[in-house]
Amino acid sequence: MTAHAAVPPPDGAGDRPLRRDAERNRQRILAAAAEVLSERGLDATLDDVARAAGVGVGTVYRRFPDKESLIEELFRDRIDAMVATAEQALTEPDPWQALVSYLDFAIALMAGNMGLRQLLMFSTYGKERITYARDQMRPVITRLVQRAQASGDLRPDFAGTDVKMIVFMLSSVAEYASVSRPDLWRRYLALLIDGLRPARDTVSELPTPPPTAEDIEAAMCSHSQRLGPRR
Repeated sequence: MTAHAAVPPPDGAGDRPLRRDAERNRQRILAAAAEVLSERGLDATLDDVARAAGVGVGTVYRRFPDKESLIEELFRDRIDAMVATAEQALTEPDPWQALVSYLDFAIALMAGNMGLRQLLMFSTYGKERITYARDQMRPVITRLVQRAQASGDLRPDFAGTDVKMIVFMLSSVAEYASVSRPDLWRRYLALLIDGLRPARDTVSELPTPPPTAEDIEAAMCSHSQRLGPRR
């Protein structure tokens, strides 16, 4: 009988099952990390993520060398989702409803995600993330505001940066009342929305100008030093 040499598999064929398993593990880790960081915030560890994902911590480290890289991927995904939702709101024919629906979405997202709140409200985890969020969000939020003002539905002295501060304020209300009244923030959103409408005759002059991007970043830095998560 003539011996036949083993025919090697095509290049990369032997790696495919491993690659599929690796990708499944990666997605499982990302899903678990999103849940853990949402519930526990940025003080959660990679050990916490591994337990939630049902994998060994070594598997987590093979996919993500440190918590920073894991946070980075999740953060960009969330910001990109916020941008996509704002862009979708721009297709709403009613400019006022577009702005209100985005506010509702953004506050609900922040209210239910402690890790995202910490990333956006504190500079502890790097100004580059705050810069990324600002640069991605500012153009689309500005368009939402300008459309609502052009239609006469939004008071003329409202600024795009006011959107961010309203989201911060009401997500803080949600955190404060999370045990007893997790949806309490919706009451205050309704009150605030009424104040955003221009009055029929005159608009009351606001006592201070809107915050600038630099004002918000300075507040983040100050807040981080006092209350930010531990690294």
